[in-house]
Amino acid sequence: MQLQRLTALERDKIEAEYLELIKKIEYYQMLLKSEQKVLGLIKEELQDVKKRFGDPRRTEVLGEVKDFAIEDLIAEEDVVITISHGGYIKRLPVSAYRKQRRGGVGVTAMETKEEDFVEHLFVASTHQTLLFFTNQGRCYWLKVHEVPQASRYARGTAIVNLLSLQKDERLSTFVAVREFAPEQFLVMATKQGTVKKTKLDAYANPRKAGIIAITLEKGDELIEARVTDGERELLLATRQGKSIRFPETQAREVGRASRGVRGIRLGKGDEVIAMAVVQPKASLLTVTALGFGKRTELDEYRVQSRGGKGIINLKVTKKNGDVVGAKMVTDQDEAMLISQEGMMVRCAAKDIRSTGRAAQGVRLINIKGKDRLASVARVVPKEREETDEPPAPKETEPEVPRSVSAQAEAPDAPEPVAKSAPTVKPKPAAASRAKPTPAPPRAAKKLSKRKK
Repeated sequence: MQLQRLTALERDKIEAEYLELIKKIEYYQMLLKSEQKVLGLIKEELQDVKKRFGDPRRTEVLGEVKDFAIEDLIAEEDVVITISHGGYIKRLPVSAYRKQRRGGVGVTAMETKEEDFVEHLFVASTHQTLLFFTNQGRCYWLKVHEVPQASRYARGTAIVNLLSLQKDERLSTFVAVREFAPEQFLVMATKQGTVKKTKLDAYANPRKAGIIAITLEKGDELIEARVTDGERELLLATRQGKSIRFPETQAREVGRASRGVRGIRLGKGDEVIAMAVVQPKASLLTVTALGFGKRTELDEYRVQSRGGKGIINLKVTKKNGDVVGAKMVTDQDEAMLISQEGMMVRCAAKDIRSTGRAAQGVRLINIKGKDRLASVARVVPKEREETDEPPAPKETEPEVPRSVSAQAEAPDAPEPVAKSAPTVKPKPAAASRAKPTPAPPRAAKKLSKRKK
């Protein structure tokens, strides 16, 4: 085919494409000018898609739309929050600590520096909100699941990286809250015996820089905060072993920035170390700095008027030391004790002896050297919680009397008693010696030849 004919064919093709484009442009312009034609075209295309790909709906359309929160993706479980005096915080499951009997040495709960020690320990759920109260009376917010999880031997994360604390401000107490209900109250107690009651919803608006929770006198510090329904009874315990129980209704409701009212009149050098909310069928667990503790029934604490000097809670001596904590416990609860050097003991509350108010208590944890008890926490175990039992002690050889040990050194002494057998009285030396069995005659001849 000649080149001229090829060129003509390509020209005809281009002209045909040009005419076709002009027709499409005219059609699209006409279509855009008529809204009815546009809707008709959309209807035809949708019917064609339905004909080719139509099938029954597999998803369910709900009319109600709920808010989605990050807590919906996190499993709810109880965790242990540990905070050191130097400002390190961590969380780990409660099952990380095995159950032990009282009086043991314990297991390591946190590795700390030489100048640091564990100061606070409490149990909370991962879906709760933590209200952190400082010694200067300010309140901060933090979700439990936002606390970094670490191993039992880890130091944790510096809390200054999680909260915007002010200068010379340190954490004093904590409260776990699921929702800020208007019918609930937040009751606080200070070191100098002041008690304050405020509605819980007054703390529902979190701020990064925190808010004022209570106005303190000079030299006073906030030591405890609890959520109540406004109709409970409060019990204050002091370092020198005093306590007072009074109805919560005697403390009037005040604003968030108020000072509060007097809860107990303290003696010289004394201070409040704990505030507990009275619970039915519970007892008061009191622990001291040298590892002693006791349970006392609440019937022995009579109800008094607010502002009195109180009654004796525990007899403080040089043997048991000052009171460091008090918690409400039942027979189904467990107590977690932790020392300043990071040693921990977890034992059942029912294993702790129940005594009177003026008793010194029994040893709960073996305190060594200059170590002191720092904190106590109450744990409510689940019904089917599997707790690891403490490992069985290594078998040690029983002490052997001198008469028996002398026989063991002799060649004709009998075999020693097995370790697992019960204690057996050793036989007299004369009776235990057996006569040597005579050797056969052939063997005797061979021995005599060897000797020669």
